[in-house]
Amino acid sequence: MSIAQSLSRPWVISMTWVNLLFAHWPVDPEPIRKLLPSGLELDLFDGKAWIGVVPFEMVGVRPRICPPISYFSDFPELNVRTYVTKDGKPGVWFFSLDAGSKFAVRVARQTYNLPYYDAEFNILKNHQQISYYSKRTHKNSPSAVLDLNYAPLGEIFESKVGTLEHWLTARYVLYSANKKGRVMRGEIDHPAWPLQKAHATFRQCDMTRICGIELSGEPTSLLYSESLDVVAWALS
Repeated sequence: MSIAQSLSRPWVISMTWVNLLFAHWPVDPEPIRKLLPSGLELDLFDGKAWIGVVPFEMVGVRPRICPPISYFSDFPELNVRTYVTKDGKPGVWFFSLDAGSKFAVRVARQTYNLPYYDAEFNILKNHQQISYYSKRTHKNSPSAVLDLNYAPLGEIFESKVGTLEHWLTARYVLYSANKKGRVMRGEIDHPAWPLQKAHATFRQCDMTRICGIELSGEPTSLLYSESLDVVAWALS
């Protein structure tokens, strides 16, 4: 049974994620646990927490009752995440989300209690090679830059249960916390990820340091997905 079939209420927003890179590093769990709100349990794979830096673009973002409007519906996004569980439901915890839409930043902060920030982006595409630059510009927030090139490698595949690729990507819940620290859950639904291995060259990555997370070396896992249609429900 899909998420959509299991929920009695309708989804509230739909979108398409395009040209997405999953870049992941394994890290010591203890420092990450200290950054989570009470009520969330850090999820581990092979005894490690995993930090993801995920650049992509949002296309066709719209509420259920409205058609997409290009000015508001299409924009770049970048998130820094880790993986958690609550009440047996695995999900995603976002340390930060930068977006190229001031409107989307304010709506997401208000409705999903997510740490969205204004940012400027410059994205160039040459065939399958993507040059991606993001600089946080949010008022009263430290600047942070992500500057990299990435591209897919090899054939498209679906991850298998039990693999790291599946554990990192098959997440159908996001968690957030309101100003009082209450943890809330937002369900999402989408088809299985069409994944490819990826190559990436990082020129600058300040995003995790701003969150209080130091990374070293190159990412252990690099995955690419060209496009994925997603629907999301309101927080509960």
